[in-house]
Amino acid sequence: MAKKPNILVVVGPTASGKSALAVKLAKKFNGEIISADSRQLYRGLDLGSGKITTKEMAGIPHHLLDISSPKKVFTVAQFQKIGQRKINEIVSRKHLPIICGGSAFYIQALVDSVIFPRVTPNKKLRKELASKNPEELCLILKKLDPRRLNSIDRKNPVRLIRAIEIASELGSVPKIVKGEPLYNPFFIGTELADTELQQKIKRRLKARIHQGMIKEVQDLHTHGVSWKRLESFGLEYRSVASFLQNKINRKEMIGELELHIWQFAKKQRSWFKKDARVQWFNPGSLSEIQKRVRTFLSH
Repeated sequence: MAKKPNILVVVGPTASGKSALAVKLAKKFNGEIISADSRQLYRGLDLGSGKITTKEMAGIPHHLLDISSPKKVFTVAQFQKIGQRKINEIVSRKHLPIICGGSAFYIQALVDSVIFPRVTPNKKLRKELASKNPEELCLILKKLDPRRLNSIDRKNPVRLIRAIEIASELGSVPKIVKGEPLYNPFFIGTELADTELQQKIKRRLKARIHQGMIKEVQDLHTHGVSWKRLESFGLEYRSVASFLQNKINRKEMIGELELHIWQFAKKQRSWFKKDARVQWFNPGSLSEIQKRVRTFLSH
């Protein structure tokens, strides 16, 4: 039996230093990075999504960034298909694939070969649901599949509608089914103390606003991305869109973002902590991380 390709998987909460660590590991171990972030794959979602800059890439190839228009919905199944192709291409170059991101389901889909239900889009149903707000969509999904409602982002209408679509056809949203493993993964989790992570979130948010995050959201809307679509991207895009529509003031926007990003970071960490494969490190412990990776690659 052929040996499965080795891959590194760098996970952790937002602002915990994943991207910078992945670049350092790629430089050390001849790697290329595949972004596993549900928002960074969209063009124009840069500051709000925390997309790595060309300078920060330091010459390391990065994949699955800026591959779709924000006006279109890019599914996790599409991400999986392209991601697997990119891994094969990287391996064929005798480079090390490094998956880096904080979107847990995208990482699981790619690394664990999740099998997705084959439910074709129901245009009539989607049209009926398009006018409903997230609260109304949650009530519909609750009747169809309360278990799925407990695990979904209740403020994301795109995901809510898809879950309703699947549940309507299959009776419920099926549990995650993993396919035959295609890779031999080594998981690295980046972990900071709560106080340090909270401070990083606040500093980064302040820097992004200063760099033009509000203008970024306004420009996306000016170029045809609806407020509803922007809000569906969550966090920065949801709050800034509310601010630009005069639903909240600037102070409320910042307060809301600091709280919601911190809550999101805790949710990410909790999700990744459930995966026993993840070995957790302070991202500053580079020599120890490199030592573990070297041991992994030598087997």
